[in-house]
Amino acid sequence: MIELYKKEVSGFFSSLTGYIVVVIFLLTTGLFLWVLPGDLNLPDNGYAHLAPLFAIAPWIFLFLTPAVTMKLFSEEKKSGTIHLLWTKPITDLQIVLAKYFAGLSIVLISLLPTLIYYYSVSRLASPVGNVDHGATIGSYLGLFFLAAIYVAIGTFASSLTKNQIISFLIALTLSFFLYTGFDSLGTLTGSYEIGYFLRQIGINEHYRSISRGVIDSRDLIYFISMVALFIAATRTKLQSRKW
Repeated sequence: MIELYKKEVSGFFSSLTGYIVVVIFLLTTGLFLWVLPGDLNLPDNGYAHLAPLFAIAPWIFLFLTPAVTMKLFSEEKKSGTIHLLWTKPITDLQIVLAKYFAGLSIVLISLLPTLIYYYSVSRLASPVGNVDHGATIGSYLGLFFLAAIYVAIGTFASSLTKNQIISFLIALTLSFFLYTGFDSLGTLTGSYEIGYFLRQIGINEHYRSISRGVIDSRDLIYFISMVALFIAATRTKLQSRKW
């Protein structure tokens, strides 16, 4: 399992694709936060916080994560190397977990350089260091769990098809619906109880909750359950070859 994980990570960065994905994420966030005028521009904002980063990062992740995960199984199926994996002395679950954690690691690697933004905002604050560290840590934790779900969805989507583009579109659609779809449905019901229930199914409600810097066990259970659900679905898809 560890060898497969290393193979996936090294394979991603052995081509330009890996670096392009990371650079696009950093370039996009950098432009919105530091260059382009508007409400998201940190110098124009006048407040020492990274709320704009955590507002746009989920939307960038919507495209970034499917781009990372679309080849995890699709490429193996297209080239036929998936059959070699099945001959290895590892279980289907171990294969899924190795690819999942490889995808998650790549997304987190792209997120790590944004700590420079945190340092910059802290230095620009008056007085220096006057930043809500608790909320910032909570927001980063929220992004971590958000990435965890997106990668799990992308891994599942990649197991469904040999075509990487189709895998990308499936992951994008599922992630978008889970992030905003239930919020939209909740506002259409006209019932507070039903609307609240629907919002609790969606990702956005839990992401906003944990981003406030308060770690709620309900949010943690939700994120872990969603990741487990899509990993189990991916494993089931792999096992369907035996049916």
